[in-house]
Amino acid sequence: MSQTLGSDEPPQTTDSHTPSLLHLSFNQDSGCFAAATDRGFRIYNCDPFREIFRHDFGSGGGGVALVHMLFRCNILAFVGASSSSSSSEPRYPPNKVMIWDDHQSRCIGELSFRSEVKGVRLRRDRIVVVLAHKIFVYNFSDLKVLHQIETIVNPKGLCDLSHVSATMVLVCPGLQKGQVRVEHYASKRTKFIMAHDSRIACFALTHDGRLLATASSKGTLVRLFNTLDGSLLQEVRRGADRAEIYCLAFSPTAQWLAVSSDKGTVHVFNLKVDSGLLGHDRSHGTSEANPSSPTAVSSLSFFKGVLPKYFSSEWSVAQFRLQEGLQYVVAFGHQKNTVVILGMDGSFYRCQFDSAAGGEMTQLEYYNFLKAEETF
Repeated sequence: MSQTLGSDEPPQTTDSHTPSLLHLSFNQDSGCFAAATDRGFRIYNCDPFREIFRHDFGSGGGGVALVHMLFRCNILAFVGASSSSSSSEPRYPPNKVMIWDDHQSRCIGELSFRSEVKGVRLRRDRIVVVLAHKIFVYNFSDLKVLHQIETIVNPKGLCDLSHVSATMVLVCPGLQKGQVRVEHYASKRTKFIMAHDSRIACFALTHDGRLLATASSKGTLVRLFNTLDGSLLQEVRRGADRAEIYCLAFSPTAQWLAVSSDKGTVHVFNLKVDSGLLGHDRSHGTSEANPSSPTAVSSLSFFKGVLPKYFSSEWSVAQFRLQEGLQYVVAFGHQKNTVVILGMDGSFYRCQFDSAAGGEMTQLEYYNFLKAEETF
């Protein structure tokens, strides 16, 4: 079976129509990914690459707008596609989160809302649902609401969770442009961080929730914060031109950060954070200024003081160039210094970077996962 997975033959289904991708998401340890299509959803293993299973609801209204896995267990959460993003009338409405048990091949629970669901995040003990202006945190075992959070308008459904079981950390947009809100549930503390002057476009947490990477709608800089005290730890530069950042991803050890954007290049940055110091006061390490102060804003529209900061910026160690304008999500692979890149055209890349020499990454594998042969 494995030798045919890279084949360009279409999947053997009753319908010759190749499905359209509507959403892609890695699971919590990036060992698998889920693909939502206009017909249903599919689950894939990353290493080795293979399709694990698919569930097509058929061409008569089976569109899925969002799908998220819970590690490698049989429970998934998905949201139906609205008729505008799916070619047919949806079987599952876009204002409901469906809890799917793949062992039983049926929905075992649902959460209904008055407006369209923009995002879903899962932990072993929590389900988080993101609406345009509000976030709901539920207990997984009985689906009871534990917390409600008001946010600034959040059309992308931005939200992230830590996955270390003892300490749940949630990050979401605040109530102001450029602000992120960090909820430390174990200590019952809320931290607001003015991360950028512009609208927040993307962010990511480390598995333990101690580090936060953020990017704004300008897309030139990525900032790294300590979530405990809100201090700025590092700032790296993706490029000089404005870009839409699609994805930020930490390596498991938080030594590296991967960034994808509409410019078509995936960047890998070296992070210089001593994780052993994260629990302590980092005030001595934040002399590079508050990011909300004018002196710390790096923008090429202002000439005064920009060139020295621009040339002293920290640039990426490694890069991989892809099709410009196409949306890609990225995660670190389980093999050392590897990155897995998924494209909304069905592309799967596994690349390797040289941590010492840097430069262009080496492509190890490529598949079109929408055309992968069925496994059953």
